[in-house]
Amino acid sequence: MKIIVIDDHALMLDLLIRACRETLPGAKIVGAQNANTGLALCRAEQPELVILDLALPDRDGLDLLEELFAASRHSRVIGISGYCDEFTMHRVLNSNLHGFVDKKGQTLDQLSAAIHAVLAGERYFSPAADKARVSLRNDPLAFNKILSEREQQLLALFGRGLSNEEIATAVNLSELTVRNHRCRTMAKLGLRTSAELIRYALEKGFIRLETLGRSGASPS
Repeated sequence: MKIIVIDDHALMLDLLIRACRETLPGAKIVGAQNANTGLALCRAEQPELVILDLALPDRDGLDLLEELFAASRHSRVIGISGYCDEFTMHRVLNSNLHGFVDKKGQTLDQLSAAIHAVLAGERYFSPAADKARVSLRNDPLAFNKILSEREQQLLALFGRGLSNEEIATAVNLSELTVRNHRCRTMAKLGLRTSAELIRYALEKGFIRLETLGRSGASPS
Protein backbone atom coordinates (compact mmCIF):
# COMPACT_ATOMS: atom_id res chain seq x y z
CA MET A 1 0.00 0.00 0.00
CA LYS A 2 1.38 3.38 -1.05
CA ILE A 3 -0.02 6.71 0.10
CA ILE A 4 0.93 10.23 -1.00
CA VAL A 5 -0.03 13.14 1.27
CA ILE A 6 0.06 16.63 -0.26
CA ASP A 7 -0.30 19.60 2.11
CA ASP A 8 1.72 22.81 2.21
CA HIS A 9 1.61 23.24 6.02
CA ALA A 10 4.41 21.25 7.66
CA LEU A 11 2.50 20.57 10.89
CA MET A 12 -0.64 19.42 9.07
CA LEU A 13 1.44 17.28 6.71
CA ASP A 14 3.09 15.56 9.68
CA LEU A 15 -0.26 14.97 11.41
CA LEU A 16 -1.78 13.52 8.23
CA ILE A 17 1.17 11.19 7.69
CA ARG A 18 0.94 9.97 11.29
CA ALA A 19 -2.81 9.44 10.95
CA CYS A 20 -2.26 7.38 7.79
CA ARG A 21 0.39 5.27 9.54
CA GLU A 22 -2.01 4.53 12.39
CA THR A 23 -4.83 3.76 9.98
CA LEU A 24 -2.78 1.55 7.65
CA PRO A 25 0.26 0.14 9.50
CA GLY A 26 2.97 -0.96 7.12
CA ALA A 27 1.91 1.34 4.30
CA LYS A 28 4.56 3.38 2.49
CA ILE A 29 3.64 7.02 3.07
CA VAL A 30 5.37 9.96 1.37
CA GLY A 31 4.62 13.65 1.85
CA ALA A 32 4.81 16.66 -0.47
CA GLN A 33 4.28 20.35 0.27
CA ASN A 34 3.31 21.54 -3.20
CA ALA A 35 1.46 20.39 -6.30
CA ASN A 36 4.46 19.85 -8.56
CA THR A 37 6.29 17.63 -6.07
CA GLY A 38 3.07 15.77 -5.33
CA LEU A 39 2.45 15.09 -9.02
CA ALA A 40 6.00 13.84 -9.49
CA LEU A 41 5.59 11.47 -6.53
CA CYS A 42 2.27 10.18 -7.86
CA ARG A 43 3.88 9.53 -11.23
CA ALA A 44 6.78 7.63 -9.63
CA GLU A 45 4.96 5.76 -6.86
CA GLN A 46 1.53 5.05 -8.41
CA PRO A 47 -0.12 5.24 -4.96
CA GLU A 48 -3.39 3.55 -4.08
CA LEU A 49 -4.42 6.64 -2.10
CA VAL A 50 -3.71 10.37 -2.28
CA ILE A 51 -4.64 12.82 0.49
CA LEU A 52 -4.83 16.18 -1.27
CA ASP A 53 -5.06 19.64 0.28
CA LEU A 54 -7.36 21.65 -1.98
CA ALA A 55 -5.69 25.01 -1.21
CA LEU A 56 -2.07 24.59 -2.25
CA PRO A 57 0.19 27.62 -2.77
CA ASP A 58 1.15 26.73 -6.34
CA ARG A 59 -2.08 25.16 -7.64
CA ASP A 60 -5.76 24.82 -6.84
CA GLY A 61 -6.20 21.22 -5.68
CA LEU A 62 -9.42 20.65 -7.62
CA ASP A 63 -7.85 22.01 -10.80
CA LEU A 64 -4.98 19.56 -10.22
CA LEU A 65 -7.18 16.45 -10.29
CA GLU A 66 -7.09 15.85 -14.04
CA GLU A 67 -3.29 15.83 -14.08
CA LEU A 68 -3.14 13.73 -10.94
CA PHE A 69 -5.35 11.01 -12.41
CA ALA A 70 -3.36 11.13 -15.65
CA ALA A 71 -0.17 10.63 -13.61
CA SER A 72 -1.61 7.81 -11.49
CA ARG A 73 -4.72 6.30 -13.07
CA HIS A 74 -5.75 3.98 -10.26
CA SER A 75 -5.27 6.32 -7.32
CA ARG A 76 -8.21 7.14 -5.10
CA VAL A 77 -8.17 10.72 -3.85
CA ILE A 78 -9.48 12.28 -0.64
CA GLY A 79 -9.58 16.08 -0.68
CA ILE A 80 -9.11 18.02 2.54
CA SER A 81 -9.76 21.70 3.19
CA GLY A 82 -10.54 24.19 5.91
CA TYR A 83 -12.83 26.00 3.46
CA CYS A 84 -16.41 24.72 3.41
CA ASP A 85 -18.15 27.65 1.71
CA GLU A 86 -20.87 27.03 -0.88
CA PHE A 87 -18.65 27.49 -3.93
CA THR A 88 -15.92 25.16 -2.66
CA MET A 89 -18.47 22.50 -1.71
CA HIS A 90 -20.22 22.87 -5.08
CA ARG A 91 -16.89 22.23 -6.81
CA VAL A 92 -16.07 19.32 -4.47
CA LEU A 93 -19.41 17.61 -5.05
CA ASN A 94 -19.08 17.97 -8.83
CA SER A 95 -15.47 16.78 -8.97
CA ASN A 96 -13.90 13.34 -9.34
CA LEU A 97 -12.84 13.23 -5.70
CA HIS A 98 -13.56 9.95 -3.96
CA GLY A 99 -13.90 11.69 -0.62
CA PHE A 100 -13.74 14.99 1.21
CA VAL A 101 -12.74 15.74 4.81
CA ASP A 102 -13.28 19.10 6.52
CA LYS A 103 -10.11 20.16 8.37
CA LYS A 104 -11.98 22.39 10.79
CA GLY A 105 -15.01 20.25 11.51
CA GLN A 106 -13.66 16.68 11.55
CA THR A 107 -11.13 14.70 13.53
CA LEU A 108 -8.27 12.37 12.64
CA ASP A 109 -10.56 9.46 13.56
CA GLN A 110 -13.00 10.65 10.91
CA LEU A 111 -10.15 10.93 8.42
CA SER A 112 -9.34 7.30 9.23
CA ALA A 113 -12.97 6.35 8.57
CA ALA A 114 -12.82 8.22 5.26
CA ILE A 115 -9.65 6.35 4.26
CA HIS A 116 -11.20 2.96 4.99
CA ALA A 117 -14.39 3.88 3.13
CA VAL A 118 -12.61 5.18 0.04
CA LEU A 119 -10.22 2.23 -0.16
CA ALA A 120 -13.25 -0.08 0.09
CA GLY A 121 -14.66 1.52 -3.06
CA GLU A 122 -17.13 3.84 -1.35
CA ARG A 123 -17.36 7.62 -1.50
CA TYR A 124 -17.05 9.67 1.68
CA PHE A 125 -18.10 13.30 2.10
CA SER A 126 -18.10 15.33 5.29
CA PRO A 127 -21.30 16.62 6.90
CA ALA A 128 -20.35 20.12 5.65
CA ALA A 129 -20.43 18.86 2.06
CA ASP A 130 -23.78 17.16 2.58
CA LYS A 131 -25.17 20.32 4.18
CA ALA A 132 -24.03 22.40 1.21
CA ARG A 133 -25.58 19.87 -1.18
CA VAL A 134 -28.97 20.26 0.50
CA SER A 135 -28.69 24.05 0.69
CA LEU A 136 -27.81 24.44 -2.99
CA ARG A 137 -30.53 22.00 -4.03
CA ASN A 138 -33.26 23.76 -2.02
CA ASP A 139 -32.34 27.37 -2.81
CA PRO A 140 -34.00 28.48 -6.07
CA LEU A 141 -31.58 31.42 -6.25
CA ALA A 142 -28.41 29.38 -5.66
CA PHE A 143 -25.58 30.61 -7.88
CA ASN A 144 -25.22 27.23 -9.60
CA LYS A 145 -28.83 27.48 -10.80
CA ILE A 146 -28.76 31.02 -12.15
CA LEU A 147 -25.17 31.56 -13.29
CA SER A 148 -23.49 29.80 -16.19
CA GLU A 149 -20.11 28.11 -15.63
CA ARG A 150 -18.39 30.98 -17.43
CA GLU A 151 -20.17 33.51 -15.20
CA GLN A 152 -19.10 31.56 -12.12
CA GLN A 153 -15.49 31.58 -13.33
CA LEU A 154 -15.58 35.32 -13.98
CA LEU A 155 -17.27 36.04 -10.65
CA ALA A 156 -14.04 35.05 -8.90
CA LEU A 157 -12.29 37.79 -10.91
CA PHE A 158 -15.07 40.34 -10.50
CA GLY A 159 -14.92 39.70 -6.78
CA ARG A 160 -11.24 40.63 -6.66
CA GLY A 161 -12.13 44.11 -7.85
CA LEU A 162 -10.34 43.75 -11.18
CA SER A 163 -11.31 46.01 -14.05
CA ASN A 164 -12.95 44.70 -17.23
CA GLU A 165 -9.72 45.39 -19.08
CA GLU A 166 -7.63 43.42 -16.56
CA ILE A 167 -10.02 40.48 -16.68
CA ALA A 168 -10.18 40.52 -20.47
CA THR A 169 -6.40 40.23 -20.62
CA ALA A 170 -6.35 37.43 -18.03
CA VAL A 171 -8.97 35.22 -19.72
CA ASN A 172 -8.37 36.19 -23.37
CA LEU A 173 -11.78 37.75 -23.97
CA SER A 174 -12.68 41.15 -25.35
CA GLU A 175 -13.31 43.92 -22.86
CA LEU A 176 -16.85 44.29 -24.21
CA THR A 177 -17.57 40.59 -23.61
CA VAL A 178 -16.33 40.84 -20.04
CA ARG A 179 -18.42 43.94 -19.44
CA ASN A 180 -21.50 42.16 -20.76
CA HIS A 181 -20.82 39.16 -18.50
CA ARG A 182 -20.45 41.51 -15.53
CA CYS A 183 -23.75 43.22 -16.25
CA ARG A 184 -25.61 39.92 -16.75
CA THR A 185 -24.11 38.43 -13.59
CA MET A 186 -25.10 41.42 -11.48
CA ALA A 187 -28.61 41.44 -12.97
CA LYS A 188 -29.11 37.73 -12.29
CA LEU A 189 -27.93 38.14 -8.69
CA GLY A 190 -29.95 41.31 -8.12
CA LEU A 191 -26.84 43.37 -7.36
CA ARG A 192 -26.37 47.01 -8.28
CA THR A 193 -22.81 47.97 -7.37
CA SER A 194 -19.31 46.53 -7.61
CA ALA A 195 -19.11 46.59 -3.80
CA GLU A 196 -22.18 44.34 -3.60
CA LEU A 197 -20.65 42.02 -6.19
CA ILE A 198 -17.41 41.75 -4.19
CA ARG A 199 -19.36 41.09 -0.99
CA TYR A 200 -21.40 38.33 -2.66
CA ALA A 201 -18.26 36.69 -4.07
CA LEU A 202 -16.67 36.79 -0.62
CA GLU A 203 -19.71 35.40 1.21
CA LYS A 204 -20.15 32.49 -1.20
CA GLY A 205 -16.46 31.59 -1.33
CA PHE A 206 -15.55 32.66 -4.86
CA ILE A 207 -12.77 34.71 -3.29
CA ARG A 208 -11.04 34.66 0.08
CA LEU A 209 -10.11 37.50 2.40
CA GLU A 210 -6.40 37.02 1.73
CA THR A 211 -7.02 37.26 -2.05
CA LEU A 212 -9.17 40.35 -1.54
CA GLY A 213 -6.39 41.97 0.47
CA ARG A 214 -3.86 41.38 -2.29
CA SER A 215 -6.16 42.82 -4.94
CA GLY A 216 -6.58 46.04 -3.01
CA ALA A 217 -10.39 45.92 -3.38
CA SER A 218 -12.80 46.55 -0.54
CA PRO A 219 -16.29 45.04 -0.11
CA SER A 220 -17.46 48.04 1.91
